[in-house]
Amino acid sequence: MRKVRVLIVDDSTVIRRLLSDILSEDPEIEVAGTAANGKIALAKIPHLNPDVITLDMEMPEMDGLETLTELRKTYPKLPVIMFSTLTTRGATSTLDALSLGANDYVAKPANVGSVMAAMQAVRQELIPKVKGLCSWFAKLKAPASPIRTTTRAASPSSSLMRRFSNAHIVAIGVSTGGPNALAKILPMLPKEFPVPIVIVQHMPPLFTKQLALRLNNASAIDVAEAQPGDLLRPGTAWIAPGNYHLTVERRGASVYLATNQDPPENSCRPAVDPLFRSVAETYGQNSLGCILTGMGQDGLRGSEAIRDAGGWIIAQDEASSVVWGMPRAVTLAGLANSIQPLDKIATELESLSRRELSRVFQSPISKVAST
Repeated sequence: MRKVRVLIVDDSTVIRRLLSDILSEDPEIEVAGTAANGKIALAKIPHLNPDVITLDMEMPEMDGLETLTELRKTYPKLPVIMFSTLTTRGATSTLDALSLGANDYVAKPANVGSVMAAMQAVRQELIPKVKGLCSWFAKLKAPASPIRTTTRAASPSSSLMRRFSNAHIVAIGVSTGGPNALAKILPMLPKEFPVPIVIVQHMPPLFTKQLALRLNNASAIDVAEAQPGDLLRPGTAWIAPGNYHLTVERRGASVYLATNQDPPENSCRPAVDPLFRSVAETYGQNSLGCILTGMGQDGLRGSEAIRDAGGWIIAQDEASSVVWGMPRAVTLAGLANSIQPLDKIATELESLSRRELSRVFQSPISKVAST
């Protein structure tokens, strides 16, 4: 079997060597070549024919964003992983890159204490993304048979569907490709969206705050990074803060947000499963879960909890997903009541939520512009 070919683009000789060593250790990956800036990389692509490119953000002559813009004119489908810094500026640049067509990113390790620790941190994050974004390799390695955690079949005639009448909350889980997916869905929702929305997007600290600000400025509903103690209200979406699990908890007649740093689940913190479990426990048959594009199986167990409680699960379809990993796991487990393309999900969320709910919550607060 041929290996996944990677082109490393970075102006630092040290980083190019570090990434080359990390990727070459994996027997299923080969480093096709390296480039010290975007201009050199663009010239090398036709000759090296890489399957995936890692692209640094700050480089001389042609930086990461300029390179990505030019690359997408000729190679619209070639997977690109940005290599960014864990800073506010790095988060902003990364979100810009994702909006320009980058597929994913890896944050450069900070405060890890040693070169070996830095290499391990990059190894754990980069190698799965390289393999997951290479379409032919991902299909080759996909499980041959469905993953079944339940004997139920998701069908319109099921008793669980009859139990679900309408949503009192929307919970969204998303990973690779998530910022662009959320940028498609949330701006389509009306200001008077009748229920609260809680979101887990796999992202580190600072990145989740910048993502929330960007989505808030583009949406009629309010979008904010979640803070413990926030009162859930309609017309507002909260994104789990990086490095914290997000949950909901009922106190009397109201429901509030809570965060914790319990151990990672599915190698993630925040993770989708803890949020979905808490939503199922708090809202029962009025829970609406939505699993969007992403690698791995985070959200599978949480979706099962929502279905067991009588709630409803929407999964993004394969064609519109950057990586059909998380939605695939939920779909093949028979947990998805509905499988939708990305551009239809906002309509379905509104349809399942807008049923005599205006009297359930206080009136939505007015949209607050972010600065």
